[in-house]
Amino acid sequence: MGRLIAIIAPILIILVLGVGGFVAVSSMKPEPEKKDEPRAGLNVFAEPVREVALTLTVQAQGEVRPKTEIVVAPQTSGRVAFVSPDFIDGGFIRKGQVLVRVESQDYELAVVRARSSVASAEQRLAREQAESELAKQDLADLGMSDASPLARREPQLAEAQASLDAAKSQLMDAELALARTAVIAPFDGRVRERSVDIGQVVAAGQSLGKIFGNDVVEVSLPLKDAELGRLGLPIAFASSKENPGPEVTFTANVGGVPRTWKGQVVRTGAAVNSQTRQINAIAEVVDPFGKAADNGAPMAPGLFVNAKIQGRSLDKVLVAPRSALRGEDKLYIGDPETGKLSIRTVDVEFSDRDGAYFHEGAEPGELAITSPIQAPFDGMSLTVMQRQEDGTVKVLNPPKSATSGEVKAGTEVANAETASADEGASQ
Repeated sequence: MGRLIAIIAPILIILVLGVGGFVAVSSMKPEPEKKDEPRAGLNVFAEPVREVALTLTVQAQGEVRPKTEIVVAPQTSGRVAFVSPDFIDGGFIRKGQVLVRVESQDYELAVVRARSSVASAEQRLAREQAESELAKQDLADLGMSDASPLARREPQLAEAQASLDAAKSQLMDAELALARTAVIAPFDGRVRERSVDIGQVVAAGQSLGKIFGNDVVEVSLPLKDAELGRLGLPIAFASSKENPGPEVTFTANVGGVPRTWKGQVVRTGAAVNSQTRQINAIAEVVDPFGKAADNGAPMAPGLFVNAKIQGRSLDKVLVAPRSALRGEDKLYIGDPETGKLSIRTVDVEFSDRDGAYFHEGAEPGELAITSPIQAPFDGMSLTVMQRQEDGTVKVLNPPKSATSGEVKAGTEVANAETASADEGASQ
């Protein structure tokens, strides 16, 4: 037994000393520092929602056409004896100017014959009037107060009067036909085309060419129903002094030079096109070859132009970047304080390349996310960033371990480069 104790005792002493030393060393070891884990969240770019005053506009296209255009045609037949030198393609014409004249000899002879018939009818009427007076005198001398109208020669007198009226009407008809041998311009304008020349035999109603008035031109602009609402125009609108139509700016390239003309919507179509479901707004430009011309460049018929129509004015409207609009009416709002995503529904008035405009659904200053987000949901964790004018990226809700809220773009944010590359992509 004593020998056994002598063997075990040293082992126990060594074990006790080892355990005690380990405990002592462990108690003297400093506590490990606790480090806060950075907040996890998707890095996204965002831009603030702004409140602005806005004038709505509508873009459209159309072809210029004259308000007044007619086919030139004679009202009499015959050989062409005269063609005005201004009656050529592109020529300027004046109201009352003779464009074409048909040979008039036959019509002059008809006038002479008609005048002869009038003279004969006047002579016959004068003779009947004299005979009627004689007949009445004879009847009075005989004391016959109840004589018949025939005895008083009243029917003969009426017949002579009717013959004179007929002769005068024939004279008027012959003089009218003679006057119509001249084809006269009914308005100031220009010649679109001419299809007649001297010596050609023409028939009444035959086309001699086309002319159009140069006082006003029109452009028919097809618009959607939403665009009509943006302009504040009803169907069957007609401009007046009390309710003038919206102003229109027309643009086109003429001779390789951009040109601009000013006009106004004067009316809308009375019916919706059954195929396109659109309605036409007709805009006019007054004096397109004169005062309305752009440095001498007229707004000529046949020109295809772009139109910018000025619509309603909105005093206060909210605008977010166009890339922040998801679908038709969704905005993703990032809260830099909580680092959470909020999905909003907005009442979009309209949108263009500059932004999406709405009245409700967000507040001025809130951050609309422009970066793409896959499988978004309310409360999703985000790290919201905003580009600065100097090219830096400001982290609006940096992780808790970050010491600075401003970093160089693409350097300190792990996925900032990826978010920037995908910014504005459609969802």
